[in-house]
Order: sequence, then structure tokens, then C-alpha cells
Amino acid sequence: MPGAESCDNGVPARTWQRPGWEISTDRQRLDLDAAHRLIASSYWAAGIPRAVLACALRHSLCFGLYRREPPAAGAAGAPLPRLCGMARVISDYATYAYVADVFIEPEWRRRGLGKWLMECIRAHPHLQELRRWGLVTRDMQALYRHSGFQPLGHPERHMEIYRPGLYRAVADFESLWRRPRQAGQEETR
Repeated sequence: MPGAESCDNGVPARTWQRPGWEISTDRQRLDLDAAHRLIASSYWAAGIPRAVLACALRHSLCFGLYRREPPAAGAAGAPLPRLCGMARVISDYATYAYVADVFIEPEWRRRGLGKWLMECIRAHPHLQELRRWGLVTRDMQALYRHSGFQPLGHPERHMEIYRPGLYRAVADFESLWRRPRQAGQEETR
């Protein structure tokens, strides 16, 4: 999409629309405070520091789900779309993608929006030739099956390092992420 804002990785922003709704990968539109409110209320990232989420979003292909409200009577123009859901994809764009932080606000669930969000993720042109996709979920297997995911074929081959209490264990995580980086390292602010 010529002229579209791109992610830090050079992938052009894309948009999908349906009546009253929009999904966009334009990270400039993603309200960090709203995204933090959504993700910090989830079971998998409860208490995630805002600075950590900001860093994660900067290094991901982000999909924002926006509610487009009709203009109020007598209002000058339509209100800005409101972030009601999101997801992010961590990928090398060649071999692998990991889907993370898929979240829809409770009031908008059971309307097919999560399924649509996953359809848009799977349809993104820069994610078409990947050999493997991954994700972890406690309770949404049915949603992800609609997008082609299935249980691990060989779970004995997969390993992980999991640190569930990390955000609570590090008392001053915010300042840790705000420290200046060494020369040559990316700034995280």
C-alpha cells in the first residue's frame, strides 16, 4: 500500500473493514494506554509493565481491532475509532510466526470478531509462505482451530523457558526497561 505507515520492520500497514469495524496493522494508530489496559487485564499478562508491552509491540506486527462509531447528531465529523481488541505476531517473515496477545474486550466477544481478527492475521500477505505457526492458549482452542491451528504433532520436541511470576518478582521493572542502552543497542522508549 503506497504511502501507508509501515512497521519498524518495513512491512507496509494494511487495513480490513466490515460495517462498524476495522482491523489495521498501522502501529501509529495503536493507543499504547488502551492496549496496555486490554493486555494487562488478561490472564497471561496480568500486571505486565507498560514499558515491557511497548517494547513488545515495537518488535511485533500488531493488529488493532477498532470500533468505528457513527457520528453523533450535530457533531462535526465522526469520532476516532476506539481500540476494542488486538493481537500481535512475532515473525521472521520467512519461516515462523508466533501469535500472541489475542484479546477482545469482553463486551464485544461472541460476535465473530476474534475469528475475523485471526482470518486477517492468516491472510496478511507477508505471512503467507511460513513453514510453521505457533501460539499458546488455555481455553480458546476452538477459535484457533478455525484458523488452521491444531495441537502439537510432537509435543515432546517442543521446549520452553517459562517465568510466570516475572512481572511481580522484579520490583522496579519499569526503570529496568527505561535504562539507557549500551552503544549500538536499540532504545526501548
